[in-house]
Amino acid sequence: MININDVTMVFDKNKGEKENFVALDHVTIEIPEGCIYGFLGSNGAGKSTLMRLMCGVYPCSGGMITIDDMPVYDNPAAKGRIFFVNDETIQYANYTLKDLKNYYASYYPEFSDEVFDRLTGKLELPQNKRMSQFSKGMKRQAVVVAALSCKTKYIMLDEAFDGLDPAMRKIIKTMIVDELMDRGATMIVSSHNVAEINELCDRAMLIHQGHLIFADEIDEIKSGFCKIQMALNGAQMTKEMAEQAGLEVMQFSRLGSVAQMIVRGGSEDMIPRLRPLSPVLLEAVPLTLEEIFIYELEVRGYGADILREDK
Repeated sequence: MININDVTMVFDKNKGEKENFVALDHVTIEIPEGCIYGFLGSNGAGKSTLMRLMCGVYPCSGGMITIDDMPVYDNPAAKGRIFFVNDETIQYANYTLKDLKNYYASYYPEFSDEVFDRLTGKLELPQNKRMSQFSKGMKRQAVVVAALSCKTKYIMLDEAFDGLDPAMRKIIKTMIVDELMDRGATMIVSSHNVAEINELCDRAMLIHQGHLIFADEIDEIKSGFCKIQMALNGAQMTKEMAEQAGLEVMQFSRLGSVAQMIVRGGSEDMIPRLRPLSPVLLEAVPLTLEEIFIYELEVRGYGADILREDK
């Protein structure tokens, strides 16, 4: 298990800035073995910072991160259980695939030449070209193959599918899942593509401006929200009426006599609270993970200033 316990990360202020920058603010998450965990968040939310802390790139300002009960920072034994695929690949520019293989084989004792050769062959990656001559998607494929070949217990992928076309995304995702299932490894992946996280992961968290919004199994997250459509006979449904009925309304709109509400809570709990109003229409629709992402950030004012400026 990876245990992220009350973690805070503060960066010193740059010249001209008045305050230090709080990248993460008391974040607590448990990542169990054998799962695929999705990191979601707005731009600059702290996803990459959290991944770097989990890999021991730098120490936490507060709190602690442990991997299998071992502190990760400045601990080679813990770091040896992790492979981190950064969102940058420029550091591999002068490497051929052979160089890449030799580099990681020297650090990871469980490195598998067989896995590396099989997967690079399957992807038809050029063996003798330097990676500076690879396309962005080919670079990403090569580094993901290296990650799988190292056979670490935990793999962290920061925007792992960036630069891949849709067909290659599917191939890489299938390849990753097959390899992970064979050895029960754990993967943590960050992405701005919420649908991708929904498809690939069984658990997810959402972070915004360094604050954790939620972290749970995806099915549990979805069951905690619903979209309700409702109409009354001879009257207009209002947000205030819904709130008086005990609903936490995240968004309210109306088209003619039909009100639409995004509410926090499952339909099995919310619908009975509205029935005493004797509606002529009352139905609940489940939300997608992407809709939950959007509404959670809208509630917190994300993008509101930009939208007001555009009007």
